[in-house]
Amino acid sequence: MQPNSILFVMGEKKRKESANNNFIFGKKNYKFMLIGLGVIALGFILMSGGGSDDPNVFNPEIFSWRRIRLAPTLVLIGFGIQVYAILLDPNKTKSSKS
Repeated sequence: MQPNSILFVMGEKKRKESANNNFIFGKKNYKFMLIGLGVIALGFILMSGGGSDDPNVFNPEIFSWRRIRLAPTLVLIGFGIQVYAILLDPNKTKSSKS
């Protein structure tokens, strides 16, 4: 083995050690993300429906409270949960006051 190849092998070993598999988000972040996705999906499911099979017949059900107020509110709450999940620091420990 030549000296250059030894340095290359040592450098490669250090690079592999320093590139360990650290995730950006922790388990808590992913839980909140899944909850947020569920709330968003529920909001879109509640928004669906209410149409009419015949285009000449008006169905006032499309203006129900559920579709106009509840479903968009759930979608916005879900997006808020997603933002919280992204900004949440998983490495933060509780500080005890003593």
